[in-house]
Amino acid sequence: MQLPVQSQSTLYAEAWEADAGPEDLVAVARAADRAGFDYVACCDHVAVPRRLATAMSTVWYDPVATLAHLAAVTERVRLLSHVAVVGLRHPLVTAKQYATLDHLSGGRLVLGVGAGHVAEEFEALGVDFRRRGPVLDEVIDALRAALGPEEFPVHHGKLYDFEGLGQLPRPAQRHVPVWVGGSSPAAVRRAALKGDGWLPQGDPRERMPGQIARLTRLRAEAGIDAPLTVGALTEPLYVGRPDRPVGRRTLTGSPDELAESLREYRAMGVHQIQVRFRSRDRGELVDQIAAFGAEVAPHL
Repeated sequence: MQLPVQSQSTLYAEAWEADAGPEDLVAVARAADRAGFDYVACCDHVAVPRRLATAMSTVWYDPVATLAHLAAVTERVRLLSHVAVVGLRHPLVTAKQYATLDHLSGGRLVLGVGAGHVAEEFEALGVDFRRRGPVLDEVIDALRAALGPEEFPVHHGKLYDFEGLGQLPRPAQRHVPVWVGGSSPAAVRRAALKGDGWLPQGDPRERMPGQIARLTRLRAEAGIDAPLTVGALTEPLYVGRPDRPVGRRTLTGSPDELAESLREYRAMGVHQIQVRFRSRDRGELVDQIAAFGAEVAPHL
């Protein structure tokens, strides 16, 4: 699931999140851990310009710090950056942060990466926004080396060049999965050719089969046999019949009805369904998570 509180865009944040804090994040992550969720996810923005602040807000917790904090209070749920804008940072810095996170969490990291979309953020950090696609392509290659098993990773590229520089601790996983986010043609191609997984961004259900077909074709043409984890973002969910308006796009109903609706994704070839729940407060959200894990998930 996508965590609440840590990012508060007006597109999805609930009113109660404005006054929420670390204890709320911990309660939600622990509920997801108990309920058997595969991962909890945290977003990434370094700084939001004034022109976007009304819609996006400026509440964006740092994903490494947040996921490390939650790793310490959970036992099995995986930790996903959805997505880290890794082109904003040198890959050795990113590798040091996420390798440490994976080491401390016992191998629970899934590194989700994306190109980013806020020009001012890139300008402030001295990165060319117009070249963010090619930058991300090379950063993924550099991170493959820097997050691998070697203490002294090697990468010789156009933008980044390193050899003979050691980094310990290594990740607990021998292969840290890299999932690529985005739904543009360039992002889908990047996911197909460079990713272990794909994180779509806002694709409606009817568009998913075509996107998955393109992913499959691109990997076949490139001779890539390794499996690709295909994700999907659902509509907001409410388990049961809400006693208040929750929005016409919110998926509601009995556990059987919700499971039947979500099974459509499996038929398309989707492996991961990422959910966000409608809730009026933290307690209701925790109840929603528990109900989903106990009553809906077993039927998926």
